[in-house]
Amino acid sequence: MTIDCLHEQSEHIMNKFIAKTLEGDKVVWIIFALLFLISLLEMFSASSRLVYWSSSVQGPILRHVIFFAVGFVALLLVQLLSFRAIRRWGYFILFCSWILLMYPTLRGIEQAGAARWISIAGFKFQPSEPAKLSLVVVIADLVERMQNIERQNKLFWIVMGGVVFTCAMIFTENFSTAVLLFGIVIIMMFIGEMQWRKILTACAGVVGIIAIILAMAWFIPDDVYYSSESPVLKKLERSKTWVARIQNFANDENVSKYKINDSNYQANHAQMAIARGGFIPKGPGSSVERNYLPEAFSDFIFAIIVEELSFFMGIFVMFLYLWLLFRAGRVAQQSDSLFCALLVIGVTLVIVLQAFIHIAVSVHLIPVTGQPLPLISRGGTSLLFNCIYFGLIIRVTKHIQLQKKLKQSVESTSDSSSVQTTELVEMAN
Repeated sequence: MTIDCLHEQSEHIMNKFIAKTLEGDKVVWIIFALLFLISLLEMFSASSRLVYWSSSVQGPILRHVIFFAVGFVALLLVQLLSFRAIRRWGYFILFCSWILLMYPTLRGIEQAGAARWISIAGFKFQPSEPAKLSLVVVIADLVERMQNIERQNKLFWIVMGGVVFTCAMIFTENFSTAVLLFGIVIIMMFIGEMQWRKILTACAGVVGIIAIILAMAWFIPDDVYYSSESPVLKKLERSKTWVARIQNFANDENVSKYKINDSNYQANHAQMAIARGGFIPKGPGSSVERNYLPEAFSDFIFAIIVEELSFFMGIFVMFLYLWLLFRAGRVAQQSDSLFCALLVIGVTLVIVLQAFIHIAVSVHLIPVTGQPLPLISRGGTSLLFNCIYFGLIIRVTKHIQLQKKLKQSVESTSDSSSVQTTELVEMAN
């Protein structure tokens, strides 16, 4: 065998490997790649403050690239898993998440006024991220299972109790994430055709509890909260921050006169960044407000994108997330199982709703929440799990493609092709 033949054979094997690895919906892959490119482009600019703190130009950027590489590997591994494995891992990760969510209360790392981080073996991460992922997987599985149960009443309230329990543990430190996750679960249940009266009853109960907590924070004096030995008040101490943000958001005087103080500092500088954007791109590195926004590389990176790359790039970023949502809806329609449909809708909603909450905060439509922009903002844990979400979406699209191949194989099957058909069945599941 000549060297040319070996070269052609190795090239053929490599191309086949790449094609096999990058199977699935091409549109989803394109959206993922574009968001990644925007992330790299803006991270060079928005992380200037981190560069100053670390005294290293390459350090923050290299960290972001490494986490993205790890996330991409996780994406490739997830899209190779069987749905049986995804279901089982969902329950296991959810159980582990409950333990991890209790950990920040005892030994959590306080960041931005909230102990929502934990550190294990030097690795710092948010336990709410695996909780979001696992709860979506578990709810997709349970809703499908409940379709075949005649008496759903008892099981429904057990499932809803688990949902409320998970969201409650997230709620004490991350209000917006808990509300976001509960809303996604409710949407998944509506799509799964659960009894709407039960769903509305559960929603009313949760809204009532939130209203009571906010009312307590509103009327009870600050010194009572901060000096109290009551474990309940200690746990709900951060609700004072939520109420303060709502009050500041509703204060038209500060917004209209642009009086910058501690309460509206981030929101006003984000609006200034967007106002500087205009219609002509200034280019990466031209941002002024990145030097004033403390979380320009994460919580307000959309404002930096508009400031540096113009209003049109901001529209394009929003279009990418909407494109992903519409694509996920199409994938869900083509799915042959309720689990696949709910899974792809659930993980897509986690990405898209989080993105639009981030954008809404940047343009001052809602109070500051601290939600990163998926796949674009800096953040190891968030970046890793967003890659996993894309991996699950791609896994479902691969399943649909394999089902189509299986159908074609069955239509033209013969005794000689029975082995190939069996292989396709195994791959599809």
